Amino acid sequence: MPDNQDALYLIAYDIANPKRLARIHRALKKHGMQVQYSVFTVVLKRKTLLKILTHISELINKREDDVRCYRLPRSPEIVVLGQQYFSEDVMLFTDGVNRILARHRELIVITTES
Repeated sequence: MPDNQDALYLIAYDIANPKRLARIHRALKKHGMQVQYSVFTVVLKRKTLLKILTHISELINKREDDVRCYRLPRSPEIVVLGQQYFSEDVMLFTDGVNRILARHRELIVITTES
C-alpha cells in the first residue's frame, strides 16, 4: 500500500506505569477511536502512523511496556461479543460509530447480548 493512502490500524498497549499509561492514552486519543480500554483504531497515512509510533516509543519503558500496531485488511470482518465499550467523550447517534469506521472500509459487525 502506498504511503500516501489512508489505512486502518489497530493499536493495543499494555503499560506498566500509570503515568506512562495516561500519556500513551492521550497520545492515541488525539488520532483514533478507543474501542477497548487499551485498544485504539486509527485511520492514517503510513507517514503519520510512523510519527505517532516514534512518539510513543519515546514515552514507553521498553523493558516494562508492550505496544503493538496491526494494519487491518481492506475488508475486515469484525465480530463484537458482549457489551461494547465507548469512552465518555464518544457521542453516539444514529449509526454514528459504524459511519466513523465505515468511512474507511465496509465492516461486518455482529453483536450479541450478554
